[in-house]
Amino acid sequence: MVRQPCVLDFHLVHKEKRVNHYGGKELAGSFRTVRKNTVQIAEDIPEEKYLYRPTPDLRSVGEMLTHIAVSSRFQEEINAKQKRTTMVGFDFVPLRQAMLAEEKKPRNKAEIIELLRSSGEAWAHWLEGLSDSFLAESVSMPPGGTPPSRTRFDMLLSVKEHEMHHRAQLMLVERLIGVVPHLTRDRQAQRQEREAQTAKH
Repeated sequence: MVRQPCVLDFHLVHKEKRVNHYGGKELAGSFRTVRKNTVQIAEDIPEEKYLYRPTPDLRSVGEMLTHIAVSSRFQEEINAKQKRTTMVGFDFVPLRQAMLAEEKKPRNKAEIIELLRSSGEAWAHWLEGLSDSFLAESVSMPPGGTPPSRTRFDMLLSVKEHEMHHRAQLMLVERLIGVVPHLTRDRQAQRQEREAQTAKH
């Protein structure tokens, strides 16, 4: 029987073979980094632009940020509350409707940022306490699912991947409304500092 991997193992060869472990604490740490950058974007966008939407059929800035803030609830329901080992019979509709209702709920900029912070820290806190054996557990997908099963590790990692997907969209929105994304500003500042140091020598 093939053992399901519970962590990402990278073998580095430098005089001796060593293994870098990636478990619950590492999941939490990397997620906190992603959420910190999302919060920075939320802070950089002016509140009057929270209603902006690039096209009528897309989420507004405020709705997108709220969507990110509540997106972990799907995995919370499956892996934290129900601890499901199969997705057969899971009713997606009520949870999806509840999450959509949260996106539409009126909130100002400060409230959305606080939701991002509080929900993000709650999720990270839960992640860092997970054992390798829990992360290694397999969850069967519905018939026809591709792949037919996923480890909990893979499912939980998808929360960060989902957020990075939407954060990229928000960085494009920043450009559309005339805001230079903070990661770009940081790189520009670093480059200018290097050029200044070079000019001195």
